[in-house]
Amino acid sequence: MEDSTPARRPGGIVTVMAVAGIVASLMQTLVVPLVGELPKLLGTSASNASWVITATLLAGAVTTPVIGRLGDLYGKRRMMLVCAVPLIAGSVICALAGSLVPMIVGRGMQGMGMGLIPLGISALRDLLPPDRLGPSIALMSSSMGIGGALGLPISAALAEYASWRVLFWVSAALSVLVGALIRLLVPATPGRASGRLDVAGALGLGVGLVCLLLGVSKGGDWGWSSGTTLGLLGAALVALLGWGRWELRAGDPLVDLRVTARPQVLLTNLASIVVGFAMYAQALVVMQILQLPEATGYGLGQSMLAAGLWMAPSGLMMMVVSPIGARLSAARGPKVTLIVGSLVMALGYGSSMVLLGSTWGLLVVTCVCNIGVGFAYGSMPALIMGAVPRSETAAANSFNTLMRSIGTTVSAAVVGVVLSQMTVSLGGHVLPSEAGFRTGMLVGCGAALLAAAVTLALPGRRSAPPGESCVPAASLARSER
Repeated sequence: MEDSTPARRPGGIVTVMAVAGIVASLMQTLVVPLVGELPKLLGTSASNASWVITATLLAGAVTTPVIGRLGDLYGKRRMMLVCAVPLIAGSVICALAGSLVPMIVGRGMQGMGMGLIPLGISALRDLLPPDRLGPSIALMSSSMGIGGALGLPISAALAEYASWRVLFWVSAALSVLVGALIRLLVPATPGRASGRLDVAGALGLGVGLVCLLLGVSKGGDWGWSSGTTLGLLGAALVALLGWGRWELRAGDPLVDLRVTARPQVLLTNLASIVVGFAMYAQALVVMQILQLPEATGYGLGQSMLAAGLWMAPSGLMMMVVSPIGARLSAARGPKVTLIVGSLVMALGYGSSMVLLGSTWGLLVVTCVCNIGVGFAYGSMPALIMGAVPRSETAAANSFNTLMRSIGTTVSAAVVGVVLSQMTVSLGGHVLPSEAGFRTGMLVGCGAALLAAAVTLALPGRRSAPPGESCVPAASLARSER
């Protein structure tokens, strides 16, 4: 039987889950202010130093689906505590690192903590009363953007006014705090699934994802037509096809592809890829425009700290709009919320065509875009959990989180290609041109409109998974009328 405690104090549970999501997502942007200094700090080349960021991406992508499945099998709270361990250990390793290899190891361990977010979203389904479920899931989903946005100014300030090692000691302390809060305030969530972990499926998915994400994220450095890039992408295709064949035959699959193929789940995951793409495009463009010198004629000459502060309000907007999105989902269904979010993102991108010339203009652009992201991210778990059995919520949400990560990775590659091809020369340096930035924003606008189009194809009426009702809250999974 479930503990009755969560019904009496849901506010504390939601707060802990949101803090955990923010801390986990902080790890993604933690080292951004250090990127230019890492080669000197670690005694390596700029190309090798970029692995400090890539390692976090890869580790998060590979381990999140596995952690989700383990959460369904052995309990989501237990696996959230497990996720806190690599967050703490990775932060300590990075704080003590004096060379590249331990820094990459530590950053990879930090990436493993990303599993906290889908686990937390899924645990809310077990722990909260129906009337609190929709708004709480929307807030938990928005924590990804909040942590990413706050990470830039916080890490820039610490890097500028204290030792870079302080960044990692602070992240270690925050991770310890998260683990303690989960242990003390979050009730146990017993495993609902039966069977065992599909080790072969986990290895197959891991190999396919590593090859895919490496090829996409490093293709710009290695050359898109290079043998290494093409070989990795080809290996990814073979590995993922083989993994899919295995999963369809496995008795206890890591990801139940038959459930994933349901129209509501499949189309939501496709929309998640495109929304992830659209979300990341504006962050790549705006951060560069803010920091480029004014001598370019379109750069705004801001320091890293100032640029991070200009970006921070946009992340907070996701928290502000999350309860509004939950109410919209309760009234009209999460499908409508996802469409609205995608269209608001497109509006934000469109406004950039006249607002790129000032810091205040870019603030408006990023805030409007992230309002759309807040709506979209809050609706996705509702759509997923409205179409999968309760015993598979953690695995399904983890797979959806993976889809968003793939979208952001592809976005970085595509926008990077655009900016590298459309350049100007200034003082002997090659810089992205204003036309390149505008093109990048238009690509993001197109992605947001595509997300809205994909969402329109979602079924208008939710069907409960065989043998059980889906989410007990009308605010979470109300069918479209």
